[in-house]
Amino acid sequence: MTAQTEAAPGRLPIAEPAEARRAAVRLVRQDGRAVTAMLILNGLAAAAGLGGPWLLGRIIDDVRGGAGAGHVDRLALGILCFALAQLFLGRFARYAAHRFGERTLARIRERFVDRSLALPASVVERAGTGDLMTRGTADVATVGTTLRDAGPEVSVALVQVLLILAAMLAVNPFLGICGVLCLSGIWFATRWYLRRAHAGYLAEGAANSALAEILTSTAAGARTVEALSLQERRIAAAAEAVERCRVTRTHTLNLRTVLFPVVEFSYIAPVAGILLLGGALRGSGAVTTGAVVACALYFWKLAEPLDKVLLWLDQLQRSNASFARVEGIGQVDAPVVTGGGEPVDDRIDVVGVRYAYQGERDVLHGVDLTVHPGERLAVVGPSGAGKSTLGRLLAGAEVPRTGRVTVGQVPVTELDPAQLRRHVVLVSQEHHVFLGTVRDNLLIAAPTATDQELHAVLAAVDVDWMDELPDGLDTELGAGGHRLDAQQAQQLALARVVLADPHTLILDEATSLLDPTTARHTERSLEAVLKGRTVIAIAHRLHTAHDADRVAVMDGGRVAELGSHSELLAAGGGYAALWKSWHGA
Repeated sequence: MTAQTEAAPGRLPIAEPAEARRAAVRLVRQDGRAVTAMLILNGLAAAAGLGGPWLLGRIIDDVRGGAGAGHVDRLALGILCFALAQLFLGRFARYAAHRFGERTLARIRERFVDRSLALPASVVERAGTGDLMTRGTADVATVGTTLRDAGPEVSVALVQVLLILAAMLAVNPFLGICGVLCLSGIWFATRWYLRRAHAGYLAEGAANSALAEILTSTAAGARTVEALSLQERRIAAAAEAVERCRVTRTHTLNLRTVLFPVVEFSYIAPVAGILLLGGALRGSGAVTTGAVVACALYFWKLAEPLDKVLLWLDQLQRSNASFARVEGIGQVDAPVVTGGGEPVDDRIDVVGVRYAYQGERDVLHGVDLTVHPGERLAVVGPSGAGKSTLGRLLAGAEVPRTGRVTVGQVPVTELDPAQLRRHVVLVSQEHHVFLGTVRDNLLIAAPTATDQELHAVLAAVDVDWMDELPDGLDTELGAGGHRLDAQQAQQLALARVVLADPHTLILDEATSLLDPTTARHTERSLEAVLKGRTVIAIAHRLHTAHDADRVAVMDGGRVAELGSHSELLAAGGGYAALWKSWHGA
């Protein structure tokens, strides 16, 4: 990775300018016919716009030469025809450009969604949802505005600028060169602006992502913030993020306040220069009055397209930075899947595994563990012992720093996600309710399941609230619909897992949001449903360990004890102490 894409630890990368340009070229090639039609129509519209000033110059010179009214009327009619042609050609050019923009924006959105869904869960967790959300909303919307509005406007304007400059040079090279030299102020101001704008808008986007992350995490953890009296600390953090946003936005605003005044003044200089030089040349007979008027009018017409280009320049820089952020999603270093074949069975082996979160010390230290098919293993231990980390390694959500984790003798890193999920599914403490109906939320796991199967699965995880829903399985959930409480959302997630029908199920405090009685009943219901499958339960409630075939006791990132409940109690070690403490002994 290049320096720019090597984001700070935990942050999502940003595409280098060259990489973003290549991505943009690929998007253009995907709709090459529309781009060609847009350029041709823009060129014809710009060429039609050149006819008016040229004919006006002809009228002036012909009238001075004694031309009659009929000749002048014919030339005036020609001006009208050119104006109408420019109007209609410009309309169709913009129509073609807008269609291209909308189709390309749809491709960008679809690719962003595909890439986001393919991101490793560990990457999203370390980066935070705020950055990903900002890229998928504000940044994609900025790129869309450019494709839909700025792109067509700028493409038309650039063609007009080039043709107008060529027409001026054709009418009189001296006057044309004079006008171009008088525009040098715009060139220097734009160059100064472009050297600073890209970095400025990248900093602004990063500040917006940081603010979104703080706001979303504070809102999601509102109860925790209130319970621990963290309001002032979170308000201070939000205020600091708002201040960073203000500073970055003020910086980009200052860049614009330098660029635009210079541009406005530079529009006057070419016309004044042409009139002064034209007056001197006309006195010597080098140019005609019509040529001077035509060149002055060309420069007057040049101001409009050039103004559009420069006014949209800010939007283009903002979009350039946003597109680099959107494309950066595709540069996340995901584990390389080499295709190790199909596992021979469901046995899970952990051999010499060490793991460290990015930039931190190891949290697992040489863990060795074997989980046999059909076994129920409980993983217990104090907070911070490495239980959840081990569960994520077993599910392939994390990759060990050293050692290996295999399923059926195949390393989990060599299984593609769909293949791995047929064998292992991790159910964590966090559960998501998707927008849609109850049926939609369940069919995610089993698209072909019948209503009868859905009701059976809900009953299996002890769901007794279905009759309370207004439309049963067709009840809309989420914003604007029925809202499930934390316990109901957790039961819905467990029902999805049962429908997915994995061979191995890892429950990481999966019933933590349920009250103890309901949790116990749900776990027993799940035990009946998942009979014959491998279940790895990570829990603080030691009744789970009591019912397990074996218990792995984690302590300090290692498996300190391993055996059945009765064996570990008899050993009188750490597990026996935990059991006595849990029972208040």
